[in-house]
Amino acid sequence: MTTKTNPPIGGIKAKKGKEDAVVQLRIRVRAYENKILDTSVKQIIDTALRYDAKIVGPIPLPTEIKKYTVNRASFVFKNAREQFEIRIHKRVIDILNPNSKTIEALTNLSLPSGVDIDVKMM
Repeated sequence: MTTKTNPPIGGIKAKKGKEDAVVQLRIRVRAYENKILDTSVKQIIDTALRYDAKIVGPIPLPTEIKKYTVNRASFVFKNAREQFEIRIHKRVIDILNPNSKTIEALTNLSLPSGVDIDVKMM
């Protein structure tokens, strides 16, 4: 009697050895303006592709909206209020198995002001 084993789901190997480990560089980009964010993400992707890196993304994350309500007058017209909001747009880019030239090029990249970058090695 023989038993049949099912292949792993999604084509991923069940056992990972040291040679099969995938090093992943996760770049999280945040900005207040979406146009500046998109141009800086394109600049990051072009730099990574120049050094033959495999890229996943950019993946848009939900926009974080912070709302503030302020009184218009301090004493007389207490019910008159103004509302302001700040929108923070976010994108995630994953670079799989980056080499040292790719990492060096990404660290030397100059991006416009107002763009925040978080880089994690996973």
